[in-house]
Amino acid sequence: MKYFIIAGEASGDLHASHLMRELKNGDSKASFTFFGGDLMAYEGGILLKHYREMAFMGLLPVLFNLHKISRNFKLAEQKLLEFEPDVLILVDYPGFNLRMAQFAKANGIKVFYYISPKIWAWKTKRVHKVKKFVDEMFTIFPFESEFYRKYDYQVRFVGNPTIDELARRPNQQETFAEFTLKNKLQNKPIIALLAGSRRHEIERILPVLATVSKRFTEYQFVIAGAPSQSQQLYDEVLGKTNIPAVFEQTYELLQQSTAALVASGTATLETAYINIPQVVCYRIEAGRLGTWVKDLLVKIPYFSLVNLIANREIVKELFQQYCTPDTVSHELNKILTDKTYREAMLAGYAEVLADLGGPGCAERAANLMIELLKRK
Repeated sequence: MKYFIIAGEASGDLHASHLMRELKNGDSKASFTFFGGDLMAYEGGILLKHYREMAFMGLLPVLFNLHKISRNFKLAEQKLLEFEPDVLILVDYPGFNLRMAQFAKANGIKVFYYISPKIWAWKTKRVHKVKKFVDEMFTIFPFESEFYRKYDYQVRFVGNPTIDELARRPNQQETFAEFTLKNKLQNKPIIALLAGSRRHEIERILPVLATVSKRFTEYQFVIAGAPSQSQQLYDEVLGKTNIPAVFEQTYELLQQSTAALVASGTATLETAYINIPQVVCYRIEAGRLGTWVKDLLVKIPYFSLVNLIANREIVKELFQQYCTPDTVSHELNKILTDKTYREAMLAGYAEVLADLGGPGCAERAANLMIELLKRK
């Protein structure tokens, strides 16, 4: 069968590449045309546009690049009709992909969506476009099923791709001594700092965490360097603060850590899988106004994936004006010294991981897609 796939970000490239691999395993005649990245290209097919030419985030970047976005749409529409696929598979990236879903539907092309847009968190009205233009939605969080059910739309939960990545992560047998020697670290227990991947996140969160590090001198604090950033950024943000960063070793760093201070996002789930107690810290622009905007626009009770999946507080979330050196230090001290508190958090992790199911997300999604396409 013929598959046209659109992934507009690095994470989408990763997850779509695994889906393509599994589609090939289940469909010997699979052929691909796609918008994506190098990982998808490795699986074969025709790469029409790299996600680096599509990833415009925020109001101003979008406004300044409207002409490029328009050209990308026209290219996608043209090539979709030329390729005549059995299905258009969309991977997250809702601003672009929901418009493409509408175009495909208008032209009689079946639409599958792999990894739902986070419309359960904000821009909830997009659910009506999903219902109208998407034939099948393959979700990766169990709570998404309940969200869509409220709108009388059935989805297919296939597990979570992050679990697949973590299950086959490298260096799982590496010792603390080997890790610290390799990275020229001290022989002290480690507190991992996962301060986000975007520059603005790092600039707002890391100074708070650096101040916290001065209060726990019996530990060494180590930054998980974001793959999209360089050492220079951390040097600029931290000034003379001597906190080392390790790059392309986030899972290894977590594995050797006693605790972690984590910006919201997938990192909270990764930290839970590796069974490391954490404090979730996040700051945005606008001070208290930012809290008001969040409460107004974001339609979920928690902002960390661990708590969202559990539908209760397992890890402490410190947002905006509540994310200070004092509050973070207090929570970090609790998970380091309060055994009961720490063990309750780890027990909560086990519940969350059980709800997500085991590895095999891409395989389950691919097999379902092939089965559904054969029914047509």
